[in-house]
Amino acid sequence: MTDPVLALHDLRLAFKGFTGTTEVLHGLSLSIDRGERVALVGESGSGKSVTARIVLGLIQEMRGAKVSGRLRFQGQDLDRLPKRARHGLRGTAMSMIFQDPTSSLNPAYRIGTQFREVLARGTPGITAEAATARATALLDEVAIPQPDRVLAAYPFQLSGGMNQRVMIAMALANEPALLIADEPGTALDVTVQAQTLRLMRRVVEQHGTAVLFISHNLGVVREFADRTYVIYRGRIVEHGPTEAVFHTPGHPYTRALMAAQPRITGGGVPEIAERDAQYGDPMVVHPTGAAAGAGA
Repeated sequence: MTDPVLALHDLRLAFKGFTGTTEVLHGLSLSIDRGERVALVGESGSGKSVTARIVLGLIQEMRGAKVSGRLRFQGQDLDRLPKRARHGLRGTAMSMIFQDPTSSLNPAYRIGTQFREVLARGTPGITAEAATARATALLDEVAIPQPDRVLAAYPFQLSGGMNQRVMIAMALANEPALLIADEPGTALDVTVQAQTLRLMRRVVEQHGTAVLFISHNLGVVREFADRTYVIYRGRIVEHGPTEAVFHTPGHPYTRALMAAQPRITGGGVPEIAERDAQYGDPMVVHPTGAAAGAGA
């Protein structure tokens, strides 16, 4: 048995404020193996993106934030790594695709310049010629025509779909073991989003990359992910193979998410306040389908 690429156990996050300390993640645990696509699903504010930022070590650097629990990456404890070593993992062994590619790319620099900066993190001292050749090959891999023209362009000269492909290529430039995709394609129209997800699935399969896919779009998750974790109020309330979670959801919150999907046949969407009043605090549902208390 090999170690998972990423394993989180009893992850907790608390913020210190004027009125005291508030815990926002409550004992979250998940794991991702090499080449596996795992989704973290929940509505806005449930704790998806903050979990990703903890993995990258970004939250720990915030004043007033306290992270506890165990974070293991490729068999090593992330919380025991020196700050410099932890920082060195970002953009090399682990990378991230953000929601809006246009705002994630620097409008003041050409794509080629930003690509060379990314490649230099993984290969210090790489020559401009080698970086350009590598960037051209990566852009070709994500089906971008005329990569030379794109490398010479500024982000605002490209479409949203093109910028998203550039972001995917940059995220994979240093062949990371873990790719975190935070709502990729949310800013794109549905046709381009579907094309982008198919492209990303093909590319990560070729590289054997483990993917943490963060989304609230259940249709996209069902198409993309091998396994799914459902997060509600900072707790994992259900997890298992994606098809099993979708076919036989065991937790009321998961069923509420399914019911909230727009349907051509119409039907109302349950109000969040009514749902919270009905379900209260979540229970943990294990892959076997057996329910247990939140503290189990």
